[in-house]
Amino acid sequence: MIEKGAVLPLFYLPSVEYFAELNIYNPDFLVEKYEHFPKQTYRNRANIYSPDGVLTLVIPVMKGSKVHTPVKDVKISHDFNWQRLHWMSLQGCYRRSAYFEYYEDEFAIFYEMKEQFLFDYNEKLLEMLLKLLKIKATIRYTNHYEAEYSDMRDFRQSIHPKKPSAFPQKPYYQLFEERHGFMKNLSIVDLLFNQGPQAGNFL
Repeated sequence: MIEKGAVLPLFYLPSVEYFAELNIYNPDFLVEKYEHFPKQTYRNRANIYSPDGVLTLVIPVMKGSKVHTPVKDVKISHDFNWQRLHWMSLQGCYRRSAYFEYYEDEFAIFYEMKEQFLFDYNEKLLEMLLKLLKIKATIRYTNHYEAEYSDMRDFRQSIHPKKPSAFPQKPYYQLFEERHGFMKNLSIVDLLFNQGPQAGNFL
């Protein structure tokens, strides 16, 4: 089978592996827009490196979003101030990293805006992250749901919090690695805040 491209889900602050794969298949990738929202995936969560090890940030979604709702229609729940919690966590974990201040203003906006739909929020984040990584890519979307693709690499289930990643990642300096060692395949923010403009070289 010759793969002509790839299908990627839309994640919250996606992992290093996600951007590495996107970069490989660019410009021949599609972002999935019509799948049913799967629970406990990176679509609404991201892993960062805290002083205590991995910290998972989760965007709460409205009740009912978890049952057969197309991912583009899933609404964010603003019942509690998750944005303040996420922003304080990012600051607490990365304030002392080499490049946090360099990118701080661009990220801060996302923890003030009140976006209704998770898909729209993740889409805007992805566009910003591609710009910061200097990856020139046009985001194109699926126009209907297909259970499987015969000629495209499908990452919708393979990049998953519960599946160990086989992605061969090149190590880079991490702020708390003296405590817990190098942690691979965290959110791209870990790479950006630690490596800055060099981040693209690690993909």
